[in-house]
This record gives sequence, structure tokens and C-alpha cells, in this order.
Amino acid sequence: MASTTTRPMTVEEFAKLPETGAYICELRKGEVVQMTRPVFGHVRVQHRIQRLLAEAAGDPDAVYIEAPFRPLPEYELRVADVAYAPQERWNSISSNGYLPGAPDLVVEVLSPSNTAAEMLEKEQICLENGCREFWIVDQDRRQIKISTPEGRVTIYKAGKTIPLFFATGKTIAVDAIFS
Repeated sequence: MASTTTRPMTVEEFAKLPETGAYICELRKGEVVQMTRPVFGHVRVQHRIQRLLAEAAGDPDAVYIEAPFRPLPEYELRVADVAYAPQERWNSISSNGYLPGAPDLVVEVLSPSNTAAEMLEKEQICLENGCREFWIVDQDRRQIKISTPEGRVTIYKAGKTIPLFFATGKTIAVDAIFS
């Protein structure tokens, strides 16, 4: 009996796949993973966060939605719901390329399809590859969990403000995200 061997797909091979339109895809450990498109409430929160972060940064080109990045060079291509990085990092990317490493800030807005294991894996790979903060935004609980590479975890709820590491003295009110 013949056996078929499979190998992980590289980012270069992944980039050559045709776009489906029905799904957003990521490359995780060399495997293509399809993700459903977000519902409007998810997109609304993404845009609010993008606007609030860009205002605090004083730079609309420092924050992107659905930002592709390569936390590891060969078999990983992820997409952040919202990502912040200094403009010089974004400017260094060719028009058909991807941000190398993880963005300085990765924000994930939870969807019903997300699993705890998936979020933990994404958090770990980001924090191990350049991300300074990883946010998990939970619309149902109206809270944001922020993790750092040093292992610090803070939960911000209604009535609280989130200090921004990239904008000294500036904060974002949790209530502004969920208003």
C-alpha cells in the first residue's frame, strides 16, 4: 500500500493560492486554516479600536484592520483583527509582502468560532515574536484582557481606562470601545 506524505505549506506557497472570497485564511504551522468572515458587530468594534488607537498614536497609518503578519518566517502567516506598529515598520513592507514578526500590538476581537486554545496559541506566538501587548476583546463580557511578554495579564472592564505603551500619557476608555 502506498502512503502519501504531506509537508507543511510555506508562506510563499500560501501566497500563490487563489483567493476564495468566502473565507479569510491563515497559515498556521504550515496548514491552511479557514476562518469565517466577521459579523457587523465584530467589524464595528474593530473600527472603533482602530480609530481610538490611531487618534492616540497621532498617526492614522500606524493602525490597521485585518493586518497580515509573519510571526515566524517559514510556516506562519497570521491576520490581526487590529494591529499597531510604528509607521516605519509598515513602510518597510513591499506592497505584496507581509509584516515580519508580530505587530507591536495585536488586538483580537472574540468571535463565536474562536476557541480558548486558538486564542492562547495566537497570544503566545505573537508575544514570543515581537508583540509588546496582546489584547483579547470580549464583547459579551465588555472587557479586554491584555497580556505582555513578561507574563503580566490585566483585565480592563467598564469604567476603566487602558494605558497605551506607545503613546505616553494617553489612554483608551473601555466604555469607548463598547459604546
